[in-house]
Amino acid sequence: MLKWRTVSSEYLVKKPWATLRVDECELPDGRLAKEYYVLEYPNWVNVVAITKDEKVIMVKQYRHSGGFVSIEIPGGVIDGDEYPIDAAKRELLEETGYLFEDFELVSTIYPNPATSNNVTYCYLAKGGIKVQEQNLDEHEDIDVEFYSIEEVKHMLLKNEIPQALHVTGLLYAFLKMGVLR
Repeated sequence: MLKWRTVSSEYLVKKPWATLRVDECELPDGRLAKEYYVLEYPNWVNVVAITKDEKVIMVKQYRHSGGFVSIEIPGGVIDGDEYPIDAAKRELLEETGYLFEDFELVSTIYPNPATSNNVTYCYLAKGGIKVQEQNLDEHEDIDVEFYSIEEVKHMLLKNEIPQALHVTGLLYAFLKMGVLR
């Protein structure tokens, strides 16, 4: 058995977007890891969205922690007890104004299980149509852009999509679609 046993936990910071706890853990051989720090984040959802006319919906937004404008796939936090598929539908509609009915889970990824506890679900959505304008959160400023699958593949090869979880989602979706070679 490789699993550790948590002996104790203490929260050092507990805010909606930044929660840090320190655990004392017993390793399988009896040694103690007295200060193991864990970042708690909400679970997340990302979507590779393909419109009815076969365009990939991408979003462009400023990422303050990285200090750059990023080209990404739509996504966001899963609210409370919300199902990941419902969060995917909601985030797509809010960020892009597009409604999708055909969804398939293509990956369940742990962004950094060494230090954080959250999961990111990525869906492939097909056949979307625009039904409304964007309905963005208070601090969101998002441009919606459309690319062919070939253009997105080229962007991936040129390292023009900097968000690791979005690159992973795109690769899983493209594998599922059979468009990688």
